[in-house]
Amino acid sequence: MALAGLFLIVFLLVHLTINLFILPICENHDEIFSAIAHFMGTNSIVKTFEIVLMAGFLIHIIYGIILQIQNWIARGKGYKIANKTKTSFMSKYIIYSGLLILFFLILHFFDLYFIKLGLVEAPAAANIPHPHEEHFYDIVVYLFSNNLLYSIIYIIAFIVLGIHLNHTFQSAFQTLGLNHSKYTPFIKAVGTIYSIVIAIGFSIVPLYFIFN
Repeated sequence: MALAGLFLIVFLLVHLTINLFILPICENHDEIFSAIAHFMGTNSIVKTFEIVLMAGFLIHIIYGIILQIQNWIARGKGYKIANKTKTSFMSKYIIYSGLLILFFLILHFFDLYFIKLGLVEAPAAANIPHPHEEHFYDIVVYLFSNNLLYSIIYIIAFIVLGIHLNHTFQSAFQTLGLNHSKYTPFIKAVGTIYSIVIAIGFSIVPLYFIFN
């Protein structure tokens, strides 16, 4: 569970870096983004990595659900008087933020990734006849520019993901036994900064198109 989570944490940084090229951060940013999308869609090594990535998602999700069910079973019947523990709010309800993220992933794959693979047709209004890697930039821009609801859901999802990451980043290191009074505060600080960067970084893209 922890290793799969750390693997996905690294992936999110790569994904964010690529996504930022949707914005006019440099000259020919759209061509750079399309070139990256084309490379990732045609390179055999990257395609193999996508399988590993999907496996990472599945392992993390399945183990998360299994562990939560085990916790519920172990807890048994609740006490008549609530027991005030030191367990944080996110520790108690992390499964629910995870499920919200899972629902968003399904929507995200359907609206973007499956379109890139040609498994789902692009919106007719986008006027994209064959929506594969070379048209991926146009699809992304169209969705964020013409679908306010999707953009709002996207932003909310990454805010939830940021909250989820803020807890799970440090928890992953603790699960692996890397928990010490000297460097745990540093890990927590890095986790907080990382979760803020991810939440804001991914939200910047739809916000740019909402206000432009």
